[in-house]
Amino acid sequence: MDLQNTILSKLTSGMPSPMRLRDLIRQIRAARTAAEERAVIQKECAYIRSTFREEDSVWRCRNVAKLLYIHMLGYPAHFGQLECLKLIASPRFTDKRIGYLGAMLLLDERQDVHLLITNSLKNDLNSQIQYVVGLALCALGTICSPEMSRDLAGEVERLMKSSNAYIKKKAALCAARIIRKIPDFMEMFLPASRTLLTEKNHAVLITGITLIIEMCERSQETLCYFKKMVPNLVRILKNLIMAGYSPEHDVCGVSDPFLQVKILRLLRLLGHNDPEASEAMNDILAQVATNTESTKNVGNAILYETVISIMDIKSESGLRVLGINILGRFLLNTDKNIRYVALTTLLKTVQADYNAVQRHRTTIVECLKDPDVSIRKKAMELCFALINGNNIRSMTTELISFLEKADPEFKSVCSSNLCICADKYAPCSKWHIDTMLRVLQTAGNYVRDDVVGNLIQLISETTSLHAYAVQQCWKHIADDLPSKQPLIQVAMWTIGEYADLLNEVCLESGDDSTEPLNVQSDEIVSICEEITSSSLMSIVTKEYTINTLIKLSARYPNCAPKIKSIVDAFGCHMNVELQQRSVEFSTIFTKYNQLRLSLLEKMPPMKSRDEKRDNLQNGQLVEDDFMESLSKPDLNSTGEVKSDNQASSAALLDLLSTVETSSSPIPPLNPVQNSTNNNSAIDDLLGLINIEPETNSNNGTSVANNSLAITEDNDSSSLKYKSLIESNLFDGLNSLDSPIPQITPSIPSLEAYDENGLKLIYEFEKNGTEPKTLIIRMKASNSYDKPMSDFLFQAAVPKTFQLQLLPPTSTTIPANNSGYVEQILKVTNPNKLQLRMRIRLSYVYDGQKILEQKDVNNFPAETWDS
Repeated sequence: MDLQNTILSKLTSGMPSPMRLRDLIRQIRAARTAAEERAVIQKECAYIRSTFREEDSVWRCRNVAKLLYIHMLGYPAHFGQLECLKLIASPRFTDKRIGYLGAMLLLDERQDVHLLITNSLKNDLNSQIQYVVGLALCALGTICSPEMSRDLAGEVERLMKSSNAYIKKKAALCAARIIRKIPDFMEMFLPASRTLLTEKNHAVLITGITLIIEMCERSQETLCYFKKMVPNLVRILKNLIMAGYSPEHDVCGVSDPFLQVKILRLLRLLGHNDPEASEAMNDILAQVATNTESTKNVGNAILYETVISIMDIKSESGLRVLGINILGRFLLNTDKNIRYVALTTLLKTVQADYNAVQRHRTTIVECLKDPDVSIRKKAMELCFALINGNNIRSMTTELISFLEKADPEFKSVCSSNLCICADKYAPCSKWHIDTMLRVLQTAGNYVRDDVVGNLIQLISETTSLHAYAVQQCWKHIADDLPSKQPLIQVAMWTIGEYADLLNEVCLESGDDSTEPLNVQSDEIVSICEEITSSSLMSIVTKEYTINTLIKLSARYPNCAPKIKSIVDAFGCHMNVELQQRSVEFSTIFTKYNQLRLSLLEKMPPMKSRDEKRDNLQNGQLVEDDFMESLSKPDLNSTGEVKSDNQASSAALLDLLSTVETSSSPIPPLNPVQNSTNNNSAIDDLLGLINIEPETNSNNGTSVANNSLAITEDNDSSSLKYKSLIESNLFDGLNSLDSPIPQITPSIPSLEAYDENGLKLIYEFEKNGTEPKTLIIRMKASNSYDKPMSDFLFQAAVPKTFQLQLLPPTSTTIPANNSGYVEQILKVTNPNKLQLRMRIRLSYVYDGQKILEQKDVNNFPAETWDS
């Protein structure tokens, strides 16, 4: 009565009544443009704001309802947050309902405003009206934060023990939300959640199982705790299957499918990797799989969950076959969603029972023709998973047929996977080449680059089929060249290498006639010229073709002038790669024409990946094992280099290509002993002696006689070696049969590395008796205030060089540049090429192990000058 009087007083005071929600919806839907819709909403929001300014608005509930609808349309409605809190505090149920709904939509845990409703929630959780308690539980389960969870977790746990099923089910869902926020509260809810499984109310059972699933997924201890409840869950599921018709829980003839699905999910979680629990649920899973009606969608949902559970637990083999057969029946269903689910599940379970899935291969292949693109994609992935050595021929035929009509986005993946499968399961090399060429022919320009390289390698290593391969490639480039450029690239490489075999009689072709192709050299050159002059060809294809032309000049000498004119035309091409190839090949025709036939001989067969793997097992190195190929000295207990390990210590590295060990033997080194005065290179003594006249820096006089002269200066290293020379002078002169070594002029030192306080300096020496050998003295110093321990220096050089590392003088580099570690490298360069080196450094500084790697390519040019 008081409310009616208040409303009447407002109406009589001249204040207009607000628009009803129904009328607002009608106006918004009647708007013809977005501008009209915004105008209606802005006008209504302005009115709602003006009413919110009143302390006691009788229309607050209606205005908040309209504001929530405006919020659902995507317009800002945050200014109504406090009004929702006022409605929650209202004693009226209708106000609370709109207030809690507004709080769930407009508030979240990132906003501090939501903490203001904690007291209202606590009061409503203790209400005597179950619907008020239900509203509070719904709101708490939606927007609760960790702080709110700590304040109200006790109330939720108390309500889970309530005798009212309506409150109990909502409290269980709220507890699941609290556990997500604070997993430590799991122990509080364990006793109450276990009692929920004894309830007969299906709604309470579903929410209780949901809570248990949430707890088991987050804690292994809780998972073990609930494994003892497997018999109870099996009994509940069995009662659902055997129960008669129940109008309250029946859905399309299935008794409570929602509860069955929840139980199956929990059983799958409890039986994972647990043979004992899996054995307890095997029988009930078999009953569900055989007794569930598959003509209705709800039955298919239960069967799907059953199959997933069978595949995820330690089930029997017969039960797994039953599950896969269910998925096979799904593939025959007219519903596209069910077929997609079946293909996705089979793809996940194909490794669990490969042979059982193979029985449905025909049905899976039929799915490749399905009009739905998602089903075709999953069927294609599953077909590749089913390919083996027995069905490679039939499956490849089906997939190539699919490739012919496939969408462009499928062709790249399909062609690449076809080549991978053919490489893995090919019954013979001829079939392998035919299949790869057919894939290139079918997929066209959608083929990935790796397919081209793999096919070229296959043709190269199959020496017995070179004539067959080049003839097949020639037949495949007859028409429509721009749309099949990967095929053209393979064909150009093959023709360039084996063009002389085009007209041979090939018995491997399988044709009835064994007549040769009778291809003329002018015809081949014309095709190549057509490719290079076409604007539709890619740069890569033209690069392959130019290489082919230069090869053909050696195969067909009579076509060399024409080929030279074609190649010369690219000397001014805008593409730098084509221009460079043209200029270099033209130089071969002119300056090095006498060497052209030798340079353009056939390439040796490429090594396959299997051969490379075998070579690696036999001691050869590949690029992936670069760090293991770095040379390092192997010392015995006395600090000497082990002679039997010198060959492995001189591993050679090609910095630009595959790394291989040198076949030439490395001369043995004399053992080098460490000494306290850093005299670590006695065998290099003669490298410090100069028999040429030399000017003394102190007095300007020159010393020239038949004796060995030494330059005397204040350099400490010279003084150090002077004593060595004097002590060993007569021993050196007694070897009259040995020639006196010649010393080359000094070579400037090189700073190889300077980072993180560590500096490496290379000092170079050359011995006149060994002009192809360079001695590098590596000196490592440390500018930091702490020493560097466990210092290890490793180096690698290209395979045309030979490298030997002698042991370092120490493994600890003193701090503050107070000393250095010295190590000698001996590099032999038979061809006097520019030296390149890759180094790796490892040391321990301040308890932390540091690993660095760097390429050193700026060696002085004087290192190999005569």
